[in-house]
Amino acid sequence: MILDKDSTSNKQVIIHCDMDAFYASVAELDDPSLRGKPVVVGAGIRGVVLSANYVARKFGIKAAMPVGRAKRMAPNAVFVSPDHHRYSEISAKVMEIFASFTPFVEPLSLDEAFMDVTGAQRLLGTPREIGQAIRKRVHDECGITCSVGIASNKFVAKLASGHCKPNGLLEIPDDRVISFLHPLPVSDLWGVGPKTAESLQRLGLHQIKDIANTPLDTLKRALGDATGEHLYELSWGRDYRQVVVDDPDQSIGANETFSYDIDDPELILREYLKLTERASTRLRARNQYAKTISITVRFADFKTITRSKTLPLPISSTHEIYQVVKELYLALKLDRARLRLVGVSLSNLRDDAPEQLMLGQREKGWREAESAVDQASARFGEKSVRPARLYKRKKEE
Repeated sequence: MILDKDSTSNKQVIIHCDMDAFYASVAELDDPSLRGKPVVVGAGIRGVVLSANYVARKFGIKAAMPVGRAKRMAPNAVFVSPDHHRYSEISAKVMEIFASFTPFVEPLSLDEAFMDVTGAQRLLGTPREIGQAIRKRVHDECGITCSVGIASNKFVAKLASGHCKPNGLLEIPDDRVISFLHPLPVSDLWGVGPKTAESLQRLGLHQIKDIANTPLDTLKRALGDATGEHLYELSWGRDYRQVVVDDPDQSIGANETFSYDIDDPELILREYLKLTERASTRLRARNQYAKTISITVRFADFKTITRSKTLPLPISSTHEIYQVVKELYLALKLDRARLRLVGVSLSNLRDDAPEQLMLGQREKGWREAESAVDQASARFGEKSVRPARLYKRKKEE
């Protein structure tokens, strides 16, 4: 939902606030003896690093790195298991603080959000004063630090917060946007991942200024109309996205890291069925439907790929979602490649039931049946009623 803002302030002011090493900071908050030590949040030798404090980062440890590798890099680091309930608890307090400054808050995740403080300046002061006040309250009331970026749009504000970490504040006035942006690498542009960055570098475009100084028509021919125009606009600091309030969770997902690499397609599909069951149960509990189904595959060498399919109409039943998941997996034709992790994600969520289903009335029947299963599981335990295929395989083992 996009709300109307105070029209008395002409210049838009966006704040991006990002907690510093959030998971690790919460661990230090709960156990002060960890302060000053390298702290890594990540469970299991085959798991991945979720967060590392700044002491641990000096050893080269980064998020998404295998825990086993992180332990080899910093054998004396303290490794702690994640506590997602605690993270949600602290996050809720942080978001309450944000909402006390402005109703225009757009959470991006547990530990970061955009805020439009355009109309708050009359009561709360300059953008810098507001940013400092936010940082102080987060520290005083939640016991953790955050970094704040301030600019006239989302893109520049988020870049600014990243450039003042940890525990800093950076304001980029409009007359400094170009001098701030242009020396930065193209990988800092919103939407540019490793592959796009490689493509840009092959074209001789290494810094943002290189894109800004390339004719728009040339970029469109090389990158496509949409991507070319998108990057060109950002290279000049232009981003027209508004702060979106009360944006619902954008996706529901589940993944599993295997205790050993698996190459048996039947076992992998069985795991995908379990993950689909978990994700779709949460979807139905929220009375929502998903239009886009995605799968993730991570190989033994940590290479990760994703595939997705967007349907004409949204669905919610485990059976129908699993058919899409299975189709996506089989289309990869992995030929017994060894897998380390698999995942399922449901996105493009809808609150309203589709009036006309692409699979006729089967979705309604499956949904009603699975809603009964959900109720039984809630009453007797999540494993009390499960797909027959899972029981069959368990007996065979």
